[in-house]
Amino acid sequence: MRKIMQVFRNYLEAEREGGVFEFLFSSKGKAAGLSLLKNKVMGCRKCQLAKSRNNLVFGEGNMKARLMFVGEAPGREEDRLGRPFVGEAGTLLTKIIEAMGMKREDVYICNILKCRPPQNRNPMPEEISECIGHLYAQIECVKPKVICGLGKFASQTLLNTTTSITKLRGNWHRFKDIDLMPTYHPAYLLRNPRDKKLVWQDMKKIMEKL
Repeated sequence: MRKIMQVFRNYLEAEREGGVFEFLFSSKGKAAGLSLLKNKVMGCRKCQLAKSRNNLVFGEGNMKARLMFVGEAPGREEDRLGRPFVGEAGTLLTKIIEAMGMKREDVYICNILKCRPPQNRNPMPEEISECIGHLYAQIECVKPKVICGLGKFASQTLLNTTTSITKLRGNWHRFKDIDLMPTYHPAYLLRNPRDKKLVWQDMKKIMEKL
């Protein structure tokens, strides 16, 4: 209980530093928790990306998912539609999920950043710092058994490391009390299809863990 309260206290303090002083709580479980969180995040203007976005991309999927995919940031199609992984890389991710014997509706998909960086540039440290609390809250709501970090930024951010994705992928890590498997981002696989076999090796390890 002390550990839970400390996590909760840290989250509230981080939100207060970001300018949030009013909260609404519900006892209706994960659905209400994610819904309330989404309503709060949709109006977020903590960083400069709020000025250039068309749509904030919160995340979507099964609120009771055992597997959560975490990517880097929305791309052009995601920004246009307000949904995660719906572009060309998203199509590939969907195929990977189906090859694992699941559907998109069975997992939860989100990103480190909720707004698209201009021209799909890399996320800036200050943007990650302002946005990461939203992701932590999503993880707390869903409570997946396994997190799959898609690419360098997602994996390094969750693990608080600068170790390269080539060294991180294929090995189990821990995010708090959750098993985390880093792997290559689907966008990387579109440019380097030869490495699809490596990602499939990682997915098989996730399937075994689940």
